[in-house]
Parts: sequence; C-alpha cells; structure tokens
Amino acid sequence: MAKKSNPRRAVIVGGARTPFVRAFAEYIQMDAIDLGVAAVKGLLERHPLPWEEVDAIVWGGVILPSVAPNVGREIALDIGLPHHVEARTVTRACASGLQAITDAVAAIERGDADVVIAGGADSTSNAELKMPQSFVRKVAPVAMSRKSGPMDYVKLLGKLSVRKDLLPQQPEIAERSTGEVMGHAADTMSERNGVTREDQDEFAVASHHRAAAAVASGRFDDELIHVTTPDGKDVYADTIVRGDTSVDKIQKLRPAFRKGGTVTAANASALTDGAAAVLIMSEEKAKALGFKPLAAFKSWAYVGVDPADQLLMGPALAMPKALKKAGLELGDIDVIDMHEAFAGQVLSVVRMLESDAFAEARLGRDKAVGQVDMDKLNVHGGSVALGHPFGATGARMVLTMANELANTDKKTALLGICAAGGLGAGAVMEAID
Repeated sequence: MAKKSNPRRAVIVGGARTPFVRAFAEYIQMDAIDLGVAAVKGLLERHPLPWEEVDAIVWGGVILPSVAPNVGREIALDIGLPHHVEARTVTRACASGLQAITDAVAAIERGDADVVIAGGADSTSNAELKMPQSFVRKVAPVAMSRKSGPMDYVKLLGKLSVRKDLLPQQPEIAERSTGEVMGHAADTMSERNGVTREDQDEFAVASHHRAAAAVASGRFDDELIHVTTPDGKDVYADTIVRGDTSVDKIQKLRPAFRKGGTVTAANASALTDGAAAVLIMSEEKAKALGFKPLAAFKSWAYVGVDPADQLLMGPALAMPKALKKAGLELGDIDVIDMHEAFAGQVLSVVRMLESDAFAEARLGRDKAVGQVDMDKLNVHGGSVALGHPFGATGARMVLTMANELANTDKKTALLGICAAGGLGAGAVMEAID
C-alpha cells in the first residue's frame, strides 16, 4: 500500500548481515538459526539499544528446520532477548526476507509495534534429506505403535526396498505443480525473450565486477559483520565474488540444466548460506532513542503468475504495481535493485518492462513501463556475484538500498524479486528528507 496518507512512518535505522558464502563450505556447521543469531547479534552490537525496547522479530526463511520451523523465535531465545519479544517466521520463497520486512513496516505503521528486527536466513548446507514417502508409510505404523514388538520390525525389514524406500531423495529446486526445475525455467524464459548466452555472460561478469568494486571501496563495510564458525574459522567477507572473472573465462562452461541451454553455473546464483537483518522503528521511536533513519518504504506489491508460463517473470508485474502505488514512473527512480536468480531472468524482466506488447497484454497499459537504465541497475552487483541465501536476499537488498539512499544524493530505489511458485515482489524505497 502507498504510505503518503499515513502520518505514522516506519524507518530503517540500520542493519547487519553475515558474509555470504558458498554452500557446504565455511558455514557447514551453522544452520539457519545459527546464522540468524549471528546477524541479529551483529545488528544489536552495531546499533545498541535497550533490549526491552524490541517488540518483535519477523524472520524470513525457505529451508526451515523441521524441529524448530519458527526460526525467528529461536533466534530471540538463543540471543536471550526478553521473553516478551514475540517472533514469527514467514516464507514466500526467495522473497521471504522482503516479506518479513514489509510485514514489520506494516505492523509499525498500524501502531502495533515501535521497534522490530526483520530479516532472513537460509543454510542450504543444512537442508534436510527427505526419505521417500513410501518409507514413512511403511515404517510409521510400526515405529509409532506401542504394541509393536521385535517380530513386527523383522517383518518390516522384509517389506523395505533399498532402491525405492531407503535411499534419501536428492533435494532440487523444482516446482511441485509442474515438476520443472528452476534452471530449466530460466533457460526457457531466456529463449522466449531473446536473451542470448552472450547477454547473460556479460551481465554476470558485470555483476561480479560491480560487487568487487563495492568491496574494494568499502561499500559493504556498514553491512558486514565477521562470523566465527564453531570450528574456529573467521569469515570476514563474501566469498563468491570474483573480480577477476571475464566473459572469455565463463563462456567455456557447459549449460547447467539442458543440452543447448544458455544457463550455466557462472550466470546463475550459487547455492549459498547466510543471513541479513534490519532494524526498523517508528520515526518517533528512532528520534527518542537517538537513531538517524536511513530510508523508508513508499510502497510494495506482491504478485503471482502461472508457474507453467514464465515462472520467474513476477518482478515485471510487481515492480510496475509498486511504482503505481507510490505514484511514480520508472523514470523517477534513481537506482534499481533486482534479485539475480539468473542473469537471463533479470534481462528478460528488463525486456518485459521495455515492451509495449508486454505492457498491453500483461499490465493493461498502452505503453511500456519504460526503458531501464542499465547504469542504475544493480549498481553494487547482485545475487549472481554475492550469492543467494534464499530467505536472506530480500533483507540484503533492503539494507544495501537503505545505505545507498542515505549515503548518496539518490532519493528513490526500486526493488524487484522473483520467487518460486510463480511469485514476484516489488517495492519502492525513499530517502529520508
């Protein structure tokens, strides 16, 4: 919803994120709760305030631990926040971190809270391996019955097949409704929108170079905290960024998902572990506690599309919707930050926003949303270079854009995120006058 008519405004006053690292590497012993604890602890150390002032934690996650799926509450308890700090965990696939933040903003602007910590975390390294459902159906009646004796277990062993029942299912990012793997969807989307392999590789290299430049300039210093892992490793920086990569290097890679495809390991985001958190307050509370606001939200929008159509096209619908709610046009925006699940997905959305035919068919508009100035898009790199811990990416984007608006003369930022299930998110952020 647009916020101009609401006299109570929520503001972002700070944030912190762990370095993002490739899955099965430095953070392999840290699950989503551990990573969330690290990010929130870092946030509270960097932005000290009386802990009793915190009203709630709203947390985003995708790979939720089955024994403790309310990750937000576990973070609060592990840190030792006062027990009155209520917490919930939200999941909207790759837009979960943004969902958590806009939920927090809405709660503050309704008057339900004054201080909320919001963000997200995911640990692909600790994704739980699922046994085949046939194993569960055969074993559960015996294992959960008090009447079961030794002979029942002996008979059960005779019914189990090693190939069908005992081999864990390999996790994959596939749509339940269509069975399509997301990488296949990105290949199809790129083909339909005329995005070539060369286009994708050039975009991916630019993402790495921009991220590397941001690192070298200290741009992320206000975001990153250092993490000490359980085995004593100190992690100070994002580990996926490759400032020395080039099109010549990555064009040698084979297609990752299908023969003849254009999506490769280099022009897609990597499996990543990490967490990010932001501190959100009402303007009045921020002033009372002595915090200088960085930015605020002007609008946001969430959409759904047919997963069997173009699965990752959601931002092309959500971003114009958020712009309309904010009373702005694309040309009014100073900086655009779009989640890079795949380079081909971002470039496809760009072409959609620039297409009169797409605007008429999908948005009910006579003309295209507008030309995307590529110099304004993902100015500090994106998920291809930085990585993509599913639940944390939206919070990472908000934190980066809040700092960008606070530390430059830019006034507005437009965010866009595609998500599994045919979902999309868009948001407009504004600098604080």
